[in-house]
Amino acid sequence: MQRAVILVIIVNAVTIGCETSAYLMERAGGLLHAIDRIALAIFTAEIAARLYAYRAAFFRDPWNWFDTIIVAVALIPASGPTSVLRALRILRALRLVSAVPSMRRVVGALLAAVPGMASIIGLLVLMIYIAAVIATKLFGDIVPERFDELPRSLFTLFQIMTGDDWGNVAQEVMEEKPWAWIFFIVYILMSTFVALNLFIAVVVNAMNDVEGDAAENETRAELESVRQELAAVNAKLDRLLIRTPSPSPSAELGSPVDR
Repeated sequence: MQRAVILVIIVNAVTIGCETSAYLMERAGGLLHAIDRIALAIFTAEIAARLYAYRAAFFRDPWNWFDTIIVAVALIPASGPTSVLRALRILRALRLVSAVPSMRRVVGALLAAVPGMASIIGLLVLMIYIAAVIATKLFGDIVPERFDELPRSLFTLFQIMTGDDWGNVAQEVMEEKPWAWIFFIVYILMSTFVALNLFIAVVVNAMNDVEGDAAENETRAELESVRQELAAVNAKLDRLLIRTPSPSPSAELGSPVDR
């Protein structure tokens, strides 16, 4: 059933993408709309079946809330003021995250890394702010279209942090101040190679913790299964010993004729 739902999600995502093509809509628009409605009906039936099966426990799983919200958004009429919500139908493709266990583990690791990432984001924002103030003071008169005010300097430094056209920005400043390369290289090293790599380290560490917890839970489940099997075997042995009568003393010595 889970594999069938994954297949429906993939097919529905492809059909929604095909609806963006005017060529395909002219020739197969009715078919694409029909597939979309069938997929939505399947998703709704699946949510209803899960709700019937799990009852109150259905709402204790955050992934069930995730799936329900996505399907509920698709059920809103895509006409009038809510017509913009029609574009949100592609969010149904996000159900792959809840349907595929490996994707759920990745998302869980990202959520677990949020506290550590918040500290790194704060450090990165502080670093960019300090660099923007310095750049505005030093280069505002040289390249005013990039560093004349603090907001513009913040945007330019964010662009440099992503590696987008930073060489040309540095060359424009270095035409007037040749030593400006020191500022840009130090800033790139601190922002890109240090702060962004810290993001990766925190996420990888969180993923290792999640995978370790999953492996530990699996081991515990296996040990619990073995314990239950051993308990069942012991119970069977006890019943067999109770049913088997013990031999009497006369039977052990034999009858007088035998002697």
